[in-house]
Amino acid sequence: MIKFEIKGLEDYQNNYSKSVQNPEAFWGAIAKENFTWKRPWSKVLDWDFSSAKVSWFQGSELNITENCIDRHLENKGNKTAILFEPNNPIEPSEAITYNDLYKRVNRFANVLKSKGIQKGDRVCIYLPMIPELAISVLACARIGAIHSVVFAGFSASALSSRINDCDCKMIITSDGGFRGSKNIDLKSIVDTALLDCNGIESVLVVKRTNSEVSMVSGRDFWLQPLLDAASEVCEATVMKAEDPLFILYTSGSTGQPKGMVHSTAGYMVYTAYTFKNIFQYEAEDVYWCTADIGWITGHSYIVYGPLLNGATTLMFEGVPSYPDYGRFWSIVETHKVTQFYTAPTAIRALAKEGLEVVKPYDLSSLKILGTVGEPINEEAWHWYNNHIGKHKCPIVDTWWQTETGGIMISPIPNSFEGKPTFATLPFIGIQPALMDENGQEIEGNSVEGRLCVKFPWPSMARTIWGNHQRYKETYFSAYDQKYFTGDGALRDENGHYRITGRVDDVIIVSGHNLGTAPIEDAINEHINIAESAIVGYPHDIKGSALYGFITLKNPQDLSDSLKTEINQLISKHIGPIAKLDKIQFTLGLPKTRSGKIMRRILRKIACKDTSNLGDISTLLNPEVVEAIIKNSI
Repeated sequence: MIKFEIKGLEDYQNNYSKSVQNPEAFWGAIAKENFTWKRPWSKVLDWDFSSAKVSWFQGSELNITENCIDRHLENKGNKTAILFEPNNPIEPSEAITYNDLYKRVNRFANVLKSKGIQKGDRVCIYLPMIPELAISVLACARIGAIHSVVFAGFSASALSSRINDCDCKMIITSDGGFRGSKNIDLKSIVDTALLDCNGIESVLVVKRTNSEVSMVSGRDFWLQPLLDAASEVCEATVMKAEDPLFILYTSGSTGQPKGMVHSTAGYMVYTAYTFKNIFQYEAEDVYWCTADIGWITGHSYIVYGPLLNGATTLMFEGVPSYPDYGRFWSIVETHKVTQFYTAPTAIRALAKEGLEVVKPYDLSSLKILGTVGEPINEEAWHWYNNHIGKHKCPIVDTWWQTETGGIMISPIPNSFEGKPTFATLPFIGIQPALMDENGQEIEGNSVEGRLCVKFPWPSMARTIWGNHQRYKETYFSAYDQKYFTGDGALRDENGHYRITGRVDDVIIVSGHNLGTAPIEDAINEHINIAESAIVGYPHDIKGSALYGFITLKNPQDLSDSLKTEINQLISKHIGPIAKLDKIQFTLGLPKTRSGKIMRRILRKIACKDTSNLGDISTLLNPEVVEAIIKNSI
């Protein structure tokens, strides 16, 4: 028997050793002993990275919602599954027990079926952080529909492109959403998006803000009356191990966002196992991840991972600054939160406000602190450790990706400690490799290279929806028989890993992966703009922010309003999260003789690191570099 719980360094070393020496036996034991299956597998693993093909638990059948909900009912039916904390602190919180969740998911699943949704159909979910978001995700999984959650901060254009890419049949939204002091009109965004979508047959609308909205007869339906009429019994659809569970879009360095497809069984096993051990969850704990379910963090570590462990998971609708910067700490005190998982961006923003917003609150319930989305800088790590954890809470600085499905490198509390700025050691079953520019693995410690993984893990994405060739080229073509993460990393003298950042044109802003190409495409739509180049630069709060170098067709067109117009275009096509912090107008951009923009040079200028730009003599137009440096912001 292999231990599901890792308690101490010896457990970690034993499990890691077994998971590397005989992965099939290890994961087979974890899966068999800790989950409910309708049919066992005939083969644990089949894989070939050269064709980007991976399958886990072949031949098995299951439904993930039976593992998230049904199996807990006998002993944990009255335990709180989801604890909802609304945007406005005056509004009461809501505790949804596992019994309640079972009934609400079944009702919602029956509503989906009543509108013609069947196994394999794609359902887009565009909701704020309210219980219906988690419930609709689980309702889709209950009947075998593939959910595609789109973050409710994306624009109508971004929403429509995602709906069309995977040919969604239904969209679930709300009349609006509360975000701090703002009331966001989600339904009108959906209506605009659907002007460019032909496949949507029905729109289910949650009443949240009680705003006046337009309802299209025969297409749009208020959700609550349908739920009231639905049965609270819905048999779980039998799913095969490799049946898709969800599609989640992530920015690519070029072109269309990538619809990452995650399958059912492997994702279930890995997210449950990582959640249990990285957060050291115990029966009476109250776990809180502050992410949005629109991102992979919310999928894996608000919904699936916690519920698979029979945990109490907190959902927060609001923002850390409303009604004041003490809101996070007020929630921790009120609900006696034990594990707190947030982004370095939030930590930096809260640290900037000083300790007066922390001191009034009792944070003694906290046991584990976590960070996600980007590497945490040392100053923020120490502030978090000193003032929130009070030197008694291990910090898990987790590294992983939308594509990986679950945490890949992280400290494990009570097994080995974290180290500021380091993700530390690989999780059980993860076999990292650092590669040099010649495609050779770099052995030993105190080295740096490009981070790859040389053996499959259960929760890895299986493909890009509708484009397996792009999946293969993006992740498996750079290095033979290895998954390339797109990140650089160093390995210190003790074998601990530190992520050094993206090596492609994806920039992590406030924990959100933003591809530069779609932003540049949006900017270049402006009638007066010839071309643009976006790079990242260090930002005290966001970690990285966006710097735009923009060339006008005619310099005489420069106006006071142009910067505003550029960010309005970005908000329209992508969303406010992609707006530029700095905009510099240039007479030209540095290019190679083949016409490629030299972003390496622009990154150095944006970072105010111009002492060594390297050889620029081969540029087509080296003279523009000096002008850009002279006028840099």
